[in-house]
Amino acid sequence: MDADVVVIGGGYTGMWAAWHLLDSGARVALLEARVCGHGPSGRNGGFCESMWRRAADIRDRFGDAPARALLDASSAAVSAVGDWCRSHDVDVWFDQSGYICVSTAPAFDAVGGRAARAAAALGSPERVVELSPAGVRARCSSPVFRGGVLIPDFATVQPARLALGLRRRLVSRGAHLFEHSSVRALRGGPGGVVAETAAGRVRARSAVLAVGPAARGVRALRSRLSVTSSHIVLTEPVPDVLAELGWAGGECITDSRTLVHYFRTTRDGRILFGWGGGRLAYGARLDRRVEADGAVAARVRADLVRVFPALRTRRVTHAWGGPIDVSPSRIPQLGTLPGAPVHFAFGYTGNGVGPSHLAGRVLAGLALDRRDEATRLPIVDSGPGAVVPPEPLAWLGGSAVRSALIRRERAEERGRRADPVTKAVCRAPRALGMHVGR
Repeated sequence: MDADVVVIGGGYTGMWAAWHLLDSGARVALLEARVCGHGPSGRNGGFCESMWRRAADIRDRFGDAPARALLDASSAAVSAVGDWCRSHDVDVWFDQSGYICVSTAPAFDAVGGRAARAAAALGSPERVVELSPAGVRARCSSPVFRGGVLIPDFATVQPARLALGLRRRLVSRGAHLFEHSSVRALRGGPGGVVAETAAGRVRARSAVLAVGPAARGVRALRSRLSVTSSHIVLTEPVPDVLAELGWAGGECITDSRTLVHYFRTTRDGRILFGWGGGRLAYGARLDRRVEADGAVAARVRADLVRVFPALRTRRVTHAWGGPIDVSPSRIPQLGTLPGAPVHFAFGYTGNGVGPSHLAGRVLAGLALDRRDEATRLPIVDSGPGAVVPPEPLAWLGGSAVRSALIRRERAEERGRRADPVTKAVCRAPRALGMHVGR
């Protein structure tokens, strides 16, 4: 078939790109290897976030004015998701009650302050507000919480409801969605692109490549990301524990670790608790342990009880995992492949629910060769910031760094210092120009 734009990938990024393309009157064909929303878009932690948590890094990389434009656009994207859900009658349990980044040990106390200082320097101190230990406890009184920062523009969603609701609305608007249609080849040149599947081909003027962690398998992109994993456990309804914690405001929360823990409440009174420290994938092989790792899930369950001891005797009813496309700079990457009208976005590093809406706008503009406020954001064609080594070095080195980070952060939470070798391994990515947190 013929289309103006072929979108490859049916997660949030691809579906938002398709939505914005339809707004411009373009003919859109979307190809998805499985079912739209089945991957990380439909089973993440449900944090719909702006980029203000990374304000200091974004300011350092792009400068004040470009950083402010990007950060404001990311805030607007969160509100736009909520507005879209309301105007299209898609109930995703959208709740814009803000986000708290908390310290759980003295070694982590300074982390949130960098973002607060950057927000103040950019003229918006209200975007990232420092909280005292008492201020944190007033919102959620875990025995391990210390001080933190509040970012008011974050929201939470039920991710599968958002993915499936967006899919339904795309179909009703006339987008051609082809599921179970893995793309075997994508050929492009100055005149357009051809995407081939086992069942046929789509000819289009341009393509949007929105395949998330699978971008590691694209030759031109594989040195620009690595793939790790994150796992989540979900408790039974625990309204009494939430009352005891005073966690009634709906805030989503993370700790300040590099291998972050993230948690939020659900509409039916459960606690969702995840950890971004799962195993690395080898290249683009998204195998069983990346998708669901029982040993990592058991570790997440233990960390849940450490943070919330009252849950020791409560049931965990569900556990699941999935891959994360990690950018070396921890800032998403958007751009165009050299020599062909193929436009990509990936590298959300576990924080893509909100930014994917913005990325969809950018990709639609690039695919239509439209230069506007979105396509002029500094995140577009900014490069990776660093190069990920080829395999097996990436997997071997990344696994060693992961193990060292686990040891270091476990020691720090116990008030101890990590050994010199562990600290040296943790510093190795920065020596290669990669940013892995603190």
